[in-house]
Amino acid sequence: MTALPRGETPGPSAAGDDAVVADTAAAAPDPSAEDVGGDASGAATDPEAAETDGTDAAGAADSADTADGAEAAALSEAEAELAAQRELRERIEKRKAEKGGPIAAGAKLSGPAADLLAAVRAVESGEKPGAAFFDAPAPAPRRVAPAPAPVRPRASEPVRAPQGASAEAVAAVSAVLAEGGAPEALAGPAARTLGAQAADVLREDPWQLLAVAGVRPEQADGFARALLGAACGPDDERRTAALVGWLLERAALQGHTALDASAVRAALAERAVTDPEAAVQHAVAEGVVLVFQEGPDEPADEGAEELAESGDQAEDHAGKEPPQVLLGLDRYALAEESLADGLARLVNACEKDADWSDAAAAAGSPSAAELIRTVAAGGLVVHTGGEAARAEPAALITAARSLGLQAVGAAHGVDGRRRLAESLDDPSAAVTLAGLLSGEDGPGRDEDGAIAVDLLVVLDAPQLDVETAAMLVESLADGTRLVLSGDPGVLGSAGAGRVFADVLAARACPQVVSRTPDPGPIGELVSGIGIGELNQVEAPGKEVVIVPVHDAGEAVHRTVQLVADSVPRAIGVPSADTQVITVGHGGPAGTRALNAALKQRLNAGPGRFGGFDPGDRVVHIPTPGRTVRGVVVSADTEGLHLDCAGTPVVVPQERVESSVRHGWALSAHQAAGTRWPAVVVVLPGDAAQSLSRAWVYTAFSRGERHLSVVHGVDQALARAVAGSPSQDRTTRLRALLEALPTATV
Repeated sequence: MTALPRGETPGPSAAGDDAVVADTAAAAPDPSAEDVGGDASGAATDPEAAETDGTDAAGAADSADTADGAEAAALSEAEAELAAQRELRERIEKRKAEKGGPIAAGAKLSGPAADLLAAVRAVESGEKPGAAFFDAPAPAPRRVAPAPAPVRPRASEPVRAPQGASAEAVAAVSAVLAEGGAPEALAGPAARTLGAQAADVLREDPWQLLAVAGVRPEQADGFARALLGAACGPDDERRTAALVGWLLERAALQGHTALDASAVRAALAERAVTDPEAAVQHAVAEGVVLVFQEGPDEPADEGAEELAESGDQAEDHAGKEPPQVLLGLDRYALAEESLADGLARLVNACEKDADWSDAAAAAGSPSAAELIRTVAAGGLVVHTGGEAARAEPAALITAARSLGLQAVGAAHGVDGRRRLAESLDDPSAAVTLAGLLSGEDGPGRDEDGAIAVDLLVVLDAPQLDVETAAMLVESLADGTRLVLSGDPGVLGSAGAGRVFADVLAARACPQVVSRTPDPGPIGELVSGIGIGELNQVEAPGKEVVIVPVHDAGEAVHRTVQLVADSVPRAIGVPSADTQVITVGHGGPAGTRALNAALKQRLNAGPGRFGGFDPGDRVVHIPTPGRTVRGVVVSADTEGLHLDCAGTPVVVPQERVESSVRHGWALSAHQAAGTRWPAVVVVLPGDAAQSLSRAWVYTAFSRGERHLSVVHGVDQALARAVAGSPSQDRTTRLRALLEALPTATV
């Protein structure tokens, strides 16, 4: 590892370095407006509104590019995903209604009773005939379908963003917002969020404005006072219910699927609610949130609700560990229940005595052979390892296809698909997860609507949020084998949940730990970080370079110098293949400031297309938590035209400001799941409090050939690496999995 003196970079300095100074790159932090007319407008239209700075899990993750539609009226990737989410929510809402009461969290049925209950539910729902529960042979595997007849290629068609609210609805909302003193820019987002009757909803309950991304309680309070006058107050039940929902939504942006009831009550008290206990009770009664009780051998229905209402009844249970009472939004609670049930179904329905010994013997490594043998005997398997370990799932897919099975590997993004395809005999077996769910990639669906695969390997599994995981598992037929593969050291998903970590912690299935180390100086450095050690590594080819800096201004200057000159000249990696990763979006060395400086040096222009010029590197966020990398091609009356990994995307003019931003610099969450030939990680002094082992591990492991670290945090880096590796998120999935009879030790 090469440590350069302050002010030096690999190789001689570029002649034009002085043209880029800190002043041109500095960006002011986001303003914190005190009234609804201030920050609410910017927050609602900011492309990072669904993200948080630092290590919050709401940073938009990299996503697969959208593919050409098979029909002229084909849905875009974003529309397809939203449609799939709506379908899932309709199914789980139906399940909720059938239960007719509070959702039982952590039900403790086991053994024959649990098996009988599962059988009854399967028969009643029509998933299985009654005869399926008598002795019967395992379902026959799907054979590899013959190659389809060649078809005439079609010209690619631009993928368009989903249609927004009607003009009439936006106009009606705009009138209400004007009456309440709110910015007109919120009209579109409010109409899309609250529906066609948004104007009536806001007039009846002004605090529903909190449902719009970026609006804060003090801003909604100002809007309500303007509309209602003296009729509103801090304990208005409409306000308290909206606050409870807002707290849970904000927690979801940080990765939580639930919150402890005591934490919610404390947050309400901080926002001038005089009786937080009553406010929580009202929110539960109104169906704003669901209540769950997590604890050993405790009733999971009425007991949980009574405990939530009393708050301190745990004192009556002397000598016992008080059960934890959680509050959660129904969308995440039902998704976790659906996912737990689906994983148990895959475990129980799979053929357990398949003989893949010959395929295992032909594997290229002991870890790959172990993975093949384990998958042959189980319906659900977890595989962990670093970048080099990705060869093992590839060997598994190849082995399964050689046995005549339909095996597919789904990666988090386009780059992951590319890397997997390079390791397969048949590159068509590599798809993106978004493409597989939408039907644009992979073998398609069978006559029952299930994805037509016998084996599905999900790579980059830590990036799997709970809603996507629930949709995926519900799309797999009985008998399908599922492998979740990934590096447990990286940051979690951009969406809510910690699916991969919860499945690992619950020990609900066999686990295969790769013994294949990542090679080279970068691999050695990252491996040490994974166990809490920041080691000096030998880097004779300047694979790892440390560039010390004094302040954020110098950090921006050195970063531009590295990307534009030093790395291309000394390492041989062009600027287009070099990615900058920093901590957060705001501040003098956040993504905004760095992107401004990098654009000035690499693609200077007037920004005549809403701040963008042809050739700009950008990220498109079609839906919260999804990030598509691309390059600006042009703009016209239709919108901004992007080239996203070969797929043309048109972003309508009204959505450019809220969903597109420059992409030379990304957050670590956005970079997760993707690798570049060279990476420059920027650690300004004000980033010290935001660092964690997972953040450092993720950022440093994105580089394939070269890693430069612009280092201004002194000993904070070593302290972050030595700290706890856990990524705290409150979820229910682990408890649900542990309560299932399929859980193993």
